[in-house]
Amino acid sequence: MVFGAPRHLALAGVDRRGQAWPVPFDLAPLLALRGQAVAMLVSGDPFWFGAGGSVAAHLSPQEWRAFPQAGCFSLVAARMGWRLEEVRCLGLHAAPLARLRPVLTRGARAICTLRDAAAVAELGVWLQEQGLAATRVTVCEALGGARERIRQGCDWPDILAPVAVALDGTDLPRDAGLPQSPGLPDALFASDGQITRAPVRALSLAALAPRPGQLLWDIGGGSGSISVEWALKGGRATCIEPRADRCTNIRANAEGFGLSHLIRIVEGRAPEALSDLASPDAVFIGGGGSAALIADLWPRLGPGTRLVANAVTLETEATLSECHARHGGSLLRIELAEAAPLGRMRGWQPARPVVQWAVTK
Repeated sequence: MVFGAPRHLALAGVDRRGQAWPVPFDLAPLLALRGQAVAMLVSGDPFWFGAGGSVAAHLSPQEWRAFPQAGCFSLVAARMGWRLEEVRCLGLHAAPLARLRPVLTRGARAICTLRDAAAVAELGVWLQEQGLAATRVTVCEALGGARERIRQGCDWPDILAPVAVALDGTDLPRDAGLPQSPGLPDALFASDGQITRAPVRALSLAALAPRPGQLLWDIGGGSGSISVEWALKGGRATCIEPRADRCTNIRANAEGFGLSHLIRIVEGRAPEALSDLASPDAVFIGGGGSAALIADLWPRLGPGTRLVANAVTLETEATLSECHARHGGSLLRIELAEAAPLGRMRGWQPARPVVQWAVTK
């Protein structure tokens, strides 16, 4: 039995032994034939944004063999003359265009698979909306086959799948895209005002020390800004927030930054909402901490887990002072002031002081 997309089955001349993948895509029909002689036809390298990894996860190493060919990313790089190791590669045929938001900056290059011709047009609109219209777009169709075609721009009415695009940010302005430093501007986030402000967020992220692949519990998420910036560094976050309207803002921010696949939203109140969650590598408590919450949380944390808690009230400050005395770590008082109009001149407008406790268990 040979599984594949209708295009692959036709190209290989498979007839009665061919079976097209179900829509939406599902491996169940293939896995139901486990132990029999089965082949699956996929494009190029099956372990580079392909189905190979999905199948191998269900089988033992002795049950399968792969025969990779040059995938579309290698083919596009070869046509463009780009060093593939310097290019970001994204599979956007089944993922939102917002995944490009952390990627595109001046001078950046990316290669992306897209669903179809309509997705190319959607990409052009999205680039305009994000202020990235100066991105050079090269549309690459059916690379490696008789129908291969390469054209510039998004406005082609006759684009044929399979399609990938090469994106070149050489002509973008200096300030295009997201900066890599922590503490993104507050205005980039949907918020009802419950947000860890940019300077305090930068200090909080420095204390949390994000690492790729690690999991954060963001307790009392508010706008989810800490979770967003953690995920931008390659981590995963579970954002716990009791208010439904704020969960809506967190979801909008996760989607807007292209991070919805890395941020899980749990509507509920800690510590009750923590019961069934995977163990974290780091925990952030953004101002709603209490002695009862920390007393419940501490035994849950494994050795080496980093905990950062911020306090803006005298009561919570006293709680963090007691926790510091009991568990160690560092206790930091953050006092910030910003220049603001004062009559015809300027003066310092102080923000509420924040006390931050950071500790590694």
